[in-house]
Amino acid sequence: MSTAAEPFPRRATHGLVAFAALASLLSVAACGQEQLAAEAEARARRWGIPAAQIVHNVVYAEYGQRRLMLDLYLPPNRPAIARPGVIAVRGGAWQEGDKEFFGYIAGQLAMEGFVAASIQYRTAKEAKFPAAVQDVKAAVRWMRAHAAEYGVDPDAIGAIGGSAGAHLVAMLATTGGMKEFEGDGGNPLVSSDVEAVVAMGGGYDLRWKDGVGPEFIEAVRGFIGEPFEANLAAASPLTHVSRRSSPLLMLHSRADPLAPFQQAVDMEQRYRREGAPATLIPIDAPMHGFWGSPRYFPETSKRFVGFFRKTLRVRETQR
Repeated sequence: MSTAAEPFPRRATHGLVAFAALASLLSVAACGQEQLAAEAEARARRWGIPAAQIVHNVVYAEYGQRRLMLDLYLPPNRPAIARPGVIAVRGGAWQEGDKEFFGYIAGQLAMEGFVAASIQYRTAKEAKFPAAVQDVKAAVRWMRAHAAEYGVDPDAIGAIGGSAGAHLVAMLATTGGMKEFEGDGGNPLVSSDVEAVVAMGGGYDLRWKDGVGPEFIEAVRGFIGEPFEANLAAASPLTHVSRRSSPLLMLHSRADPLAPFQQAVDMEQRYRREGAPATLIPIDAPMHGFWGSPRYFPETSKRFVGFFRKTLRVRETQR
């Protein structure tokens, strides 16, 4: 479980799921996809509830020989109309983690009727800023390009992230149309714009030095690399906010020991000054990665599901 002293939630935190049934349904054990699907179906029959369908290891971006993958979580009993899509981006200080970290978030969204993709992205150990931002944008382009195949409404795609992932989805929200952040991972003629973003416990101004610990500064330095100071503004979502920025919901602990709550306050204020919609909801949790705690997951999921339902409206047209 995440603690106040933990710099960014690790696998133990991100692997937690609020409900035992959901955890069992969304297990990503190391077995064949057919076996996994059969086990989930058997459990669903026993419990009398449907199971989310999981498509594992889908390649969404390619950089030469480097391939990035995602796991796609589909709603049970796929409806006849296209559903909103959501890209789920895990944390890990931009330094570690994989697509399984946010599988429980994607699975929760699938059970609520969304098509969700929990993505892998290049860590700072592999490639410095803006590589991870480009990967997240490539994931959006992939989902939009394959919308018909997976029953996604291409005009209703959002993103959710926690910690370092919150920073990346905030960049997604604020840098629409900026070619320098697109990268060349694939589907270049498809838009990477999103219609809604949820950021949990994010850092929005990486130039910030007041009240942040050495873990935050070290993570930011590792993410950006050199030249460090020259790229701080470009890597800060707050500096890119404009009137056309995507609607943003921020969930943030007032007692966050790593990403100061004031950063979220400033981000909301900048959004409002620019005339873009943003909402900040304080979470009464004594930790950074509250979204990975069974105690706070029910409230957190209620917030982000409600926001996506409101902002990502489903078209009433048949696929």
